[in-house]
Amino acid sequence: MREGPDIARIASLVGDPARANMLSALMNGGALTASELALEANVGLPTASSHLSKLIDGGLLTVASQGRHRYYALAGTEVAAMIEAISGVSPL
Repeated sequence: MREGPDIARIASLVGDPARANMLSALMNGGALTASELALEANVGLPTASSHLSKLIDGGLLTVASQGRHRYYALAGTEVAAMIEAISGVSPL
């Protein structure tokens, strides 16, 4: 097996249209709730929760609890840079 970063795993996370929309919605540097991200991704809340869990497990998102809400944000500038780079080579 080849050594190095698992690019395919990250690509599969970002490659899902709903997850890509969620990540894009967070590109302003803010944080959103699962309900807000579900609307951005045009999916139901249970589906959004599943996608968010995958993105957290993949190291692309962080989550912070504030009162009864959980806010999701990009895990860092590296994630934002990756989304920008992909966006730069993606057709409109």
